Amino acid sequence: MALRAAAGAGIALAAARVLDLDRPVVAFTAAIIATDLFPAQSRELGLRRLGATVLGGVVGAGLGSLLLPTSWTLAAGVLVAMLLAHLFRASEAARVAGYICGLILIDSSASPWRDALFRMIETALGVSVAWIISYVPKLIPISVADRASKDAPPGQ
Repeated sequence: MALRAAAGAGIALAAARVLDLDRPVVAFTAAIIATDLFPAQSRELGLRRLGATVLGGVVGAGLGSLLLPTSWTLAAGVLVAMLLAHLFRASEAARVAGYICGLILIDSSASPWRDALFRMIETALGVSVAWIISYVPKLIPISVADRASKDAPPGQ
């Protein structure tokens, strides 16, 4: 998992820089968040995470347009985005919805919809890279890693 997350983060960051996106670190972070222990889980959740990206962006921009930027607004936005993700049967992707909503609300700019569009693009890039990397065969099978951890002395 660490190798896939590191590769995904590096590729997402490089791609965001090539595309000259506002905040390449968002793509980097999203790639790490969207990497799961089991590649099959990353593949299964890919579309849900992309949908959650849009959901979080819309909630963040909507609240950012209506409310003053406070800690309470941020907390409410993350709560609403994550609850909506659960409502739309994407509970595994709720973290992504809360993450992107929070990013938009933290920025509290004069143009939240524009910022939401860029955060959604950056997040979708990171999630997509993690999703694509999940199709690359694993270098170390899980059964070998499990065996090694069972053979290790306690506390290691």
